[in-house]
Amino acid sequence: MQNKIKLLLCVCAFGITQACYAEEIDINIDDAAANEQFSADAIEEYNVDGSLFQQITDLEQEKVLMQLEKERAQLNLDLDRLAAEKIKLHMEIDTLSGRAEQQQQEFETERARLQNEAKRLENEREALNNKQQVAPTPSYAPSQPVYSEQAQPKPETDITKKYKLLNVFGAGSQLQATIQDLANGQNKKLSVGKDLDGYTVKSISLDEGVVFSKDGEIQTLNVANGN
Repeated sequence: MQNKIKLLLCVCAFGITQACYAEEIDINIDDAAANEQFSADAIEEYNVDGSLFQQITDLEQEKVLMQLEKERAQLNLDLDRLAAEKIKLHMEIDTLSGRAEQQQQEFETERARLQNEAKRLENEREALNNKQQVAPTPSYAPSQPVYSEQAQPKPETDITKKYKLLNVFGAGSQLQATIQDLANGQNKKLSVGKDLDGYTVKSISLDEGVVFSKDGEIQTLNVANGN
C-alpha cells in the first residue's frame, strides 16, 4: 500500500515538472520572438545621418577627394610646364632657323662680292694684256730731239755715252726704266724724280725713253743710244 502511494506521488511530481518545463519553453520562445521583432524594428528605424559611421565614411570620402584634387592640380602643373617647354622649344627652333637664314644670306652676299671682285680683276688683267699686245713698237730717233729752237750747249756729262737703256716697264704713270752703266756693267733702276749724275729724271715713256733735265738742259736716253 505504501509502495502504491509513493508511486502515485512520483507520477504527480513528474507531471508537475513537465508542466512547468513546458511553460518555461513557451516563455523562452515568446521572448526570442519578441527580441527578433525588436531587432528588425530597430534596424528599420536606424538613421545613419549624423552617426559615427556616417562621419567616418564622410571623412574617408573627403580624404579620397582631396587626394584626387591634389593629383589633378599636379597634373595641371605638369601640363602647363610641358606647354611652356613646347613654346620655348618652338622659339629656339625659330631663332635657329632665322640665324641660319641670316648666315646663309651673308654667305651668299660675300660670295657674290668675291665673284664680282674676281671678275673685275680678271677684266683689268685682260685689258692690261690687250693694251700691251696692241701697244705700238716705239721708234727711236737716231739723233737727240730738239726741245728748243736755239742750239743747246754741249753737256758736261753725256749720259748717252755712259749709260745704256735696257727696258721700260710698268703701266701708266708708274713706268720705270732699267739702265746699264757701260763702264762697269752694273744695272740701275730709274723712276720719275730720281737723280743720276746730277740730272733729274723728268719723264719715262715707251716712245721717248728716259728724259733727263738739269738747269734747262735736256738729255734723252733711249734704245737707239745703246745701239
